[in-house]
Amino acid sequence: MARIIDLTVPLTNDLRGVSIEPARQLEPDGWNATTLHLYSHCGTHMDAPVHFGVTQKTIDEIPLDKCMGPAWVVDLTGIEPRTVIQVADLGSVAEKFNAGDGLLLRTGWSRHIGTPSYRNSLPRVSLELARWCGDRGVRLLGVEPPSVADVNNIEELTAVHEALLGAGVIIVEGLTNLDQIQKQKVNFMAFPLKVAQGDGAPARALAIED
Repeated sequence: MARIIDLTVPLTNDLRGVSIEPARQLEPDGWNATTLHLYSHCGTHMDAPVHFGVTQKTIDEIPLDKCMGPAWVVDLTGIEPRTVIQVADLGSVAEKFNAGDGLLLRTGWSRHIGTPSYRNSLPRVSLELARWCGDRGVRLLGVEPPSVADVNNIEELTAVHEALLGAGVIIVEGLTNLDQIQKQKVNFMAFPLKVAQGDGAPARALAIED
């Protein structure tokens, strides 16, 4: 049987960019409902090319077939804070990779959710690796930190996002539970909310082990 691993961070009021308020209650309204206020890049989310102005393609225009497919899991468990991840860090996956596959970088960084380190000390993708992804036809790149690049360095942030999005690489950030994946290659899916003209959106992400 296939094994499904949920890689999505739950949306709670403790999460940056999330506010959930009661809208209706069973008593006296007759049903329960909430109002959600969501930053477009909160929690587990997907970036659209328009996020950095690479093209005008928005999140609702990303083809769904690009959001699912085979992906290699690169084990970087124990990586130091602020490490810049290079092509050499991909190890044997760099040789096995085929154009159209995805890459998931397992760093264990999701354990820092809710702490300053999660955002301010994240390991990130080097510009070299971002360009390699474009040259090698990476379909999708998934990471555990809230960004593929240093959110406190606008030059780095822009350069890495432009290199990836400009090459058509789909970016999924804020993954969790990658440590539960047992195989090196899985089927990965991440479907963003269909926000019209959106620059990004929260997504439900999962891995399937056959």
